[in-house]
Amino acid sequence: MTAEVRLRAVEDRDLSVFFEHQRDPSANYMAAFTGRDPSDRDAFTAHWSKIRGDPRITIRTVLFEGRVAGSVASYVDDEFGKLEVTYWIGKEYWGKGIATEALSQFLERVVVTRPIYGRAAKDNLASVRVMEKCRFTIVGYGKGFANARGKEIVEVILELRSDDRGKRPGS
Repeated sequence: MTAEVRLRAVEDRDLSVFFEHQRDPSANYMAAFTGRDPSDRDAFTAHWSKIRGDPRITIRTVLFEGRVAGSVASYVDDEFGKLEVTYWIGKEYWGKGIATEALSQFLERVVVTRPIYGRAAKDNLASVRVMEKCRFTIVGYGKGFANARGKEIVEVILELRSDDRGKRPGS
C-alpha cells in the first residue's frame, strides 16, 4: 500500500475534488462535524483559503495511485487547545487502507509533535479504527453539535503519545 499512497502539498486544483468529497451525504453523516452547508461553495472556498493561509495548520493532499483521494491535516483546536489531526478520504476510496496509510505517513514524516489528538463520532467505527491502527488510544469521550446530523452527538477522543512515535501500524 505504501507505494500507492503519497502525500503532497495541497494545490489549487485539489480543491474541486475536496469539495465534491464534502458534498457526499453519507460521507457527511459519518464525518458528523462538518460545515453547516456542504453544498455552499463560497463557504468552502473561504474555509480553505483561511486554513491554507494559517501557518499553524499543516495540510497535505492524499494521493492514491496518482489521484486525489482526500486530505490530512493538523491544527490546534480552539476549544480543546491541543494539537489534533483530521482527515477526509473520498467515499470511493473507503475500505482500501488509504486513510490509515496516509495518517501514518503524516505522523511519521510531516507532524511529529506529540502528544497529538484525534476525534471522531462514536459511531464512526472506521475512523476510530484508523486512528487506533496508527497507535492512538481512546482517552475519553465528549459531546458536540454535529452539523451533518443536526444534533449533539458523542465523540471519541484519542491520543498519540510521544512514546508511540515512529511505530508503524501493526508493529
